[in-house]
Amino acid sequence: MIQPRFPITPEEIDTVVADFYSFVREHPGLGPVFAAHVTDWPAHEAKVARFWRNAILFERVYDGNPMQVHQEAGNVRPGMFTPWLGLFDMVLRRNLPPETAEAWSALAHRIGAGLRSGLVEPSKGVIPNLR
Repeated sequence: MIQPRFPITPEEIDTVVADFYSFVREHPGLGPVFAAHVTDWPAHEAKVARFWRNAILFERVYDGNPMQVHQEAGNVRPGMFTPWLGLFDMVLRRNLPPETAEAWSALAHRIGAGLRSGLVEPSKGVIPNLR
């Protein structure tokens, strides 16, 4: 069995994801971007939680392509990752012990940098390894 990147439970991941999206829906800049694409919030949150369980716990329960989804959305801009990550960091600190929040934040920032890069230079066709 592969050891997780850092100690966290699937339930903690679900809590963070749900709390994060409650803030996203209210955010004046991010809320409308997500609302243009997400019609079923519980399903979206479950998919994102599977992404994080895959990335952190190595559960292999997610098979999507985040880069492609963000590129095809058409309204996701590189500058949106700064408020996204700021909200995410705040939610991590609200819900997790400091060392866990810090480890997850570092991973989220690496993934965010890869996604931002893919939006800035999508023509290069390089999809960073987000796992």
